[in-house]
This record gives sequence, structure tokens and C-alpha cells, in this order.
Amino acid sequence: MYRIGQGIDFHKLVEGREFWLGGVLIPHTKGALGHSDADVLLHAICDAMLGALSLGDIGQHFPDTDAAYKGIDSKILLQKTYELVNSKGYKLVNIDSTVLLQAPKIRKYVDSMRTTIAGILGLEVDDVSIKATTTEQLSFIGREEGIVATANVLLQKGM
Repeated sequence: MYRIGQGIDFHKLVEGREFWLGGVLIPHTKGALGHSDADVLLHAICDAMLGALSLGDIGQHFPDTDAAYKGIDSKILLQKTYELVNSKGYKLVNIDSTVLLQAPKIRKYVDSMRTTIAGILGLEVDDVSIKATTTEQLSFIGREEGIVATANVLLQKGM
């Protein structure tokens, strides 16, 4: 049996925060604002996995009202989410994701992100797709006020 999930996450970009994306620290003048490290890509992947199994969303499992998650590394949230997926008898087949941001350009970091995500989830690097696009300077993304990530996952039972 297969299950498909889709996730999306948004965060505001602000001065003075580290910029974490796909589990990788990227040099930039702004970082995403959030209760955790605000890694939108990992959060979107978590939501996609949770959604595929009708398990709610990342905020339900790791609420921003819980001090235990203040500043937490989103790689830990990804690992814990995947443990929940595994406990339901499912394994990941692949991930396809898109990051929407005006700056910085992330192409040179994509391979590190894919390797990081694949390592956490026990996937081959070729099973993790990360694409990026700008919004041609349109909207809050184009004004460099925020970042968005989307992710789609395919899960298979009993692999």
C-alpha cells in the first residue's frame, strides 16, 4: 500500500537569525524566524509525512507553545517524525520538494541538503529532490521578507 503526502511551511526572514535550510547552515544576512531553528524545508517534509498517514501536522506534534522545542534543531524533528511513520509500518520511497526564496541562491548547498536529509531518513541521495525558485521579486518572497517550502512524499507500507 502506498500513501502520498504534501507539506508546506512559511517563515518570516529577519536580520540576526541563522539561516537553516534542509539541515544545512547557509551564510546569509537574514534567517527564518520561528520557535525552532525555523528550517522550512525540513518542516514541510515533516508535514508531508504526517499528512500522508493522516497524523495531523508538525505543530500538533511539536507545538511552539512547548518550551522543549524552543530553538530545537529541525533535524531532530525530522527524525522523530520519521520514527512515528515507521511505527505505523511505513517507509519513505522518495521526497520531491521546492523552496521559494529570492535570496540567497542555494544551488551550491542543495547536494549537502540532500545528503543530510537522506542520512536522517535512511534514503539514497537520489531519492531526495530539492528544487528552488524565486518569485521574480513578486510578493513577500520577492521582497525577501519570507521563505516557503513545499514537499511531497511517497510512503510504502511494509517495505
